[in-house]
Amino acid sequence: MTTAQELREKKQLYFDDVAAGQQLPPLVIGPLTPTHLFRWSAAIENWHRIHYDQSFAIYHEGLPNILGQGSWKQSILPRYLKDLCLPDGWPWKVSFQHRAMIVPGDTLTVWSAVTRKYEEEGLGFVDLDVGMRLQHDTETCPGKATIVLPIRNGRAIPYPFVPPKKLLGQ
Repeated sequence: MTTAQELREKKQLYFDDVAAGQQLPPLVIGPLTPTHLFRWSAAIENWHRIHYDQSFAIYHEGLPNILGQGSWKQSILPRYLKDLCLPDGWPWKVSFQHRAMIVPGDTLTVWSAVTRKYEEEGLGFVDLDVGMRLQHDTETCPGKATIVLPIRNGRAIPYPFVPPKKLLGQ
């Protein structure tokens, strides 16, 4: 896990530093505990018992254990992209699918690989394949993302980020 202090001291990843085919630094989370999963249920007030009651999940629903929530996974990829872009980049868009369950004991590796980079209106856009793999290499959330990274000696990325009109239809 990245600490708050590490994020405050993070060196900027620049558009100039990435290339198609490059793997970007991963984020490893886990092993997950029932407490991790329960805290998310409590935070968003989702009281479906499959997320916190192990006996119910296993013996009533026939699941392997309590399950991590899809909404928790949905929060992790945007967080990863934000942290990757800090301090002056911008995660623009992300889409992914839920393909596998996560349960206590799992360790997730959030990953990304550059598929394309291009400049538009002086801004550096980077398309990525992204996902979350379980410890046994099962892909649980494959997807795509686009981030905007500063170009060395280029213009600042506006805050809030407004994409060039040409790219809004993509």
